[in-house]
Amino acid sequence: MTLPDPPVLVADVGGTNTRVALARGHTIVAGSTQRFRNAEHAGLGSVLSAYLSQHRSTPARAAIALAGPVRGARGEMTNLGWIIDAPELARDLGLGEIALLNDLQAQGHALAHLPDTHLRRIRAGQPEPSGARLVMGLGTGVNAAPVYASGAGHVVPAAEAGHIHLPLRGALDYRLADWLVQQRGFASVEDVLAGAGLERLYAFHALEAHTGHCLDAGAIMAAMNEGDALARTVGRHYVRLLAQVMADLALITLPMGGIYLIGGVARAFAPWLERFGFEDAFTDMGRFSELVARVPVAIVEDDYAALTGCAAYLDAR
Repeated sequence: MTLPDPPVLVADVGGTNTRVALARGHTIVAGSTQRFRNAEHAGLGSVLSAYLSQHRSTPARAAIALAGPVRGARGEMTNLGWIIDAPELARDLGLGEIALLNDLQAQGHALAHLPDTHLRRIRAGQPEPSGARLVMGLGTGVNAAPVYASGAGHVVPAAEAGHIHLPLRGALDYRLADWLVQQRGFASVEDVLAGAGLERLYAFHALEAHTGHCLDAGAIMAAMNEGDALARTVGRHYVRLLAQVMADLALITLPMGGIYLIGGVARAFAPWLERFGFEDAFTDMGRFSELVARVPVAIVEDDYAALTGCAAYLDAR
């Protein structure tokens, strides 16, 4: 009789909440997922202790995804003031090993294990199942990282792709870049495509229209739904810039296995991509248009994908 794989502990630490679960192989154990409010705990150790106290056995291994920088065995949640030292945390909890990943890396490790029902297909392309993938996060920040098959698992290198130069095409983009330099000192992708970036883009267009009116990201999306002309102008500009950034990254990484968007901003814009010309902007790459057109694009609609990614990472080690 074959015994089941021993469970491992997986966690996804965000700015507000931490999700924790048990997993076997790359599969989350049904009914084991819990969410904890970070404000109610002094640190990650308190969260994981509370979770483990409700289970009969302590897993030997764990993987933790952090919405913050990870350097080897040490991670930092700047907004929370939490410092996570993996060996120290493992000793405190009685675990044999804890691996730390950036949350975008965890999402990358999850891609091969997500059912199609958890994906919203934006464009079919010509997928190559064994090809590289690209995971791109659009939320509080912006980042992207390639996902390469390697042995039984995948390699997802760390990246800071949100801080590259914003692509510029035409007088409007150059005026935007000049304005961003005045405001931010540098015109980056994140300055426009993050949640706060959408607000900056709206402020720029309001200035161009001489309205002096500013809205937060939620209000901008609501105004788009209500048919507001200025909000829809901003939305079209956002979608075009997003498509151009994705096409640039596609040529850098050749993700013939697909580009996968994650994050709240990506989901909010999902209904607008086709309407605002994503396809034309994404494939408008001159003599390289045919190559870029082969790349599939999807939005991940699984709130717990990072947990699956942590499990897959441990399973492949």
